[in-house]
Amino acid sequence: MKTDQSGPMGRPRGFDADEALERAMLVFWEHGYEGVSLARLTEAMGISTTSMDAAFGNKEELFRKALERYTEGPSAYLARALEEPTALGVASAILTGTVQTTTRPAHPHGCLGVQSALAAGDSGLGVRDLLIAWRNNGCSCVRERFQRAVDDGDLPPESDPALLARYVTTLAFGIAVQAASGVGRDELQEMADAALRNWPLP
Repeated sequence: MKTDQSGPMGRPRGFDADEALERAMLVFWEHGYEGVSLARLTEAMGISTTSMDAAFGNKEELFRKALERYTEGPSAYLARALEEPTALGVASAILTGTVQTTTRPAHPHGCLGVQSALAAGDSGLGVRDLLIAWRNNGCSCVRERFQRAVDDGDLPPESDPALLARYVTTLAFGIAVQAASGVGRDELQEMADAALRNWPLP
């Protein structure tokens, strides 16, 4: 993402917008949307509330930008997984990517897109709906890829791409929740491998 150093009338902002957004993403990832106050956000970002509003908009708009950054950064394994040559390779790459991303020592554990607003008060309903759409979009992309696998003969013709996509994404979301609960990488990877042992083959 391009660093935006210019403020109103072309004046320098005095902070690195890219770095500030990275820090905001990490705070949302660790504490969720409603679990973090504006004061905590701006402190982590190293900017004032006025600067945050000018650069990113309100808290919900900032979260939307942080989710975009998460999708293009830590969660980019999904897009890469969809390029695997086989459906089994896709499923394996999604689950392995989830395990690795949700258990990195230097990052919050779990998934920003899963835990940030599973339950929300009135002020967080927009973010909750945003994340439901984000998760459903990921599942739809996997379903389309598995449909292509059926069409190409890589999955048996009787396979249900929608069911397989929901299976894999539900496993991925479950991995994220377990990772946030402190389950280790090795155990999660063993579970992921076991879940794919009966994968339908052509």
